[in-house]
Amino acid sequence: MWKYTGTKECNDFLLSLHLFDCKDKKKYIKTIYSISNNVEANYRKFKIKKRSESYRTIYEPSPLLKYIQKQILCNILNNKSISNYAKAYKKGISLKENALPHTNKKKILKLDIKNFFDNISFYSVYQSCFPIEYFPKSVGILLTYLCTYKDHLIQGAPTSAYISNLVMKEFDENIGGWCKEKNISYTRYSDDLTFSGDFTPKEIIKKVRNELFKLGLELNQKKTHVIYRQNKQCVTGLVVNEKVEVSTSYRKEIRKEMYYIKKFGLLSHLEKSKCSIPPEKYVRSLYGKINYVLQISQENKEFQNYKNFLSVYKK
Repeated sequence: MWKYTGTKECNDFLLSLHLFDCKDKKKYIKTIYSISNNVEANYRKFKIKKRSESYRTIYEPSPLLKYIQKQILCNILNNKSISNYAKAYKKGISLKENALPHTNKKKILKLDIKNFFDNISFYSVYQSCFPIEYFPKSVGILLTYLCTYKDHLIQGAPTSAYISNLVMKEFDENIGGWCKEKNISYTRYSDDLTFSGDFTPKEIIKKVRNELFKLGLELNQKKTHVIYRQNKQCVTGLVVNEKVEVSTSYRKEIRKEMYYIKKFGLLSHLEKSKCSIPPEKYVRSLYGKINYVLQISQENKEFQNYKNFLSVYKK
């Protein structure tokens, strides 16, 4: 379709995408090419501490690049479907939807993709998101540059999350179909792969490793876990042994906080517990934790009462 497309046609195509507001067509085209040719200069790099005490590098795009990426996300990427087995980065889908298929199962296998975003290549992004069937080659490559950093995906760009699902679509469908034939439940939440049922873990691991290899990805051996029914089975932080629920320890901690607030009053409780967090911030945090429990268990009257009680302090 794009075999005889020239520079003018490609520029017209770029103009039709309305990647940012600019009435001057020449300036629009010049800006787009300038950013795509020097993407690295349009990012601010910083680190945030993870729970494991190690650090995760985050790349924050410049305001203009971020706006362009949001336009790409809204006007191009969101029109592409992803697999039903993918449960992260989807509107209206929560952690509960990822955990539900694994409720009350004999065995759970949890796998992790090593350095997930960093190992999703420029070529994979181009093929999955901006292929020659729908975009002139030069435009597809330019859009891929705008969504990657040093030839791979990064955490921080608005487009990265949805792109990862598009790149993984064929993988998800292949693994999901294979699992369905064997009566195994499968879901993927970003780089976390979960399998449940009655199966031989080595067989699944071998299949997954082979499929990931096609994408230039590999498993993180340190994060492979098999959990049996007699133990606490957790999927993305939720207990699934009998039903999907927040862990007992998480709920118990909220109960303890609410007990002392009701007994002593908010300010007195914070003073007695030598809490250095400002009252407003403490209330917002506790309110958020209660909402999290209710998101998973909407009919929990105990936590509904906690929410109603705390809403007075929140105001």
